[in-house]
Amino acid sequence: MVAPIYLDYNGTTPHDPEVIAAMRPFLESEFGNPSSSHWYGIRPKRAVENARRQVADLLGCDAGEVFFTSGGTESNNHAIKGMARARKADGRHLITTTVEHPAVLEVCRYLEQEGFTTTYVDVDETGRVDGDAIRAAIRPDTILISVMHANNEVGTIQPIAEIARLAREKGITMHTDAAQSMGKIETNVHALGIDLLSVAGHKIYAPKGIGALYVRNGVLPQKFCHGAGQEMGWRAGTENVMAIVGLGKACEMADHNLAHATRHLAAMRDRLHQGLVDQLADVRLNGHPDDRLPNTLSVAFKDLEANRILEEIGLEVAASAGAACHSDTVQLSHVLEAMRVPVAWAKGTLRFSTGRMTTMDEIDRAVAAVVQAVRRLREAG
Repeated sequence: MVAPIYLDYNGTTPHDPEVIAAMRPFLESEFGNPSSSHWYGIRPKRAVENARRQVADLLGCDAGEVFFTSGGTESNNHAIKGMARARKADGRHLITTTVEHPAVLEVCRYLEQEGFTTTYVDVDETGRVDGDAIRAAIRPDTILISVMHANNEVGTIQPIAEIARLAREKGITMHTDAAQSMGKIETNVHALGIDLLSVAGHKIYAPKGIGALYVRNGVLPQKFCHGAGQEMGWRAGTENVMAIVGLGKACEMADHNLAHATRHLAAMRDRLHQGLVDQLADVRLNGHPDDRLPNTLSVAFKDLEANRILEEIGLEVAASAGAACHSDTVQLSHVLEAMRVPVAWAKGTLRFSTGRMTTMDEIDRAVAAVVQAVRRLREAG
């Protein structure tokens, strides 16, 4: 059986062969604990610090401002809970948006049980938040703003630098979840002006279960993982050396190849979009037409159900749905709801996301499969 064409790179990415090669020694022979002072700890320790520099180079920061985590979710938890608890004497008000990943939204909701309050700022119909809306949400007791760099479902890129300037003017800590933007667009922390930034390894061709958090020098979130003091005291626990090495290599590759990758991702995305709109009526783009990730295509097929389309193409194309349709209900994603996408369109939304390995032949075959499936479903009524 031939595997389906993979167009769900926003969900996760395959391991790049160069990442696998970099990790291999730490699976096969270099098993030492990087905290050990003897011979077996030397190479693992050096590998961890080299990886830290590789991540820092991609972010444009000092290596000492990066520590490793188990992934984007932990990084978001550490950033938001850590800063909220560290600054609660200054206030208990948080600001985020209605289109954040659950790894941000659920953290904010949890903190509300500890006496914090959150303002969830609405976005426009393209999924973009307005800087003036953030400004209007700021209160004297606001201590933290967390806005994702780019949306995982529709790809819309947020005006992070503008929001960060507002935060800095008011003495508010600024965090951004960059899980989806790393390796696709520029993520220089100084250009963005942020205080904390979350990284997820499995979105940039590194393993699952590894991530990082950038913390600007002078910013001091409260620790929530206590132990022997690894990772400069920020995150206790013996380091996952193999995965850390993989993340470092992935960041090095992203740093060196960003411009080429961006062009390729956009070319594949646009070829897919054009192929669909050329052959099908009633196709709608969700998200910002310009300010979106180069690899992300959220597209709606009017009056169809996303899960039915996925069933039709499941043996040929791997993508994800923007809505779950059951016998008598339609459960839309919170992102599409926040963007006020009409139900007739939202329920038929699919997200396709291209990657470095995507080829033109795969795109053309995917277009053919989706077009045929949509036509069959429309003819069946």
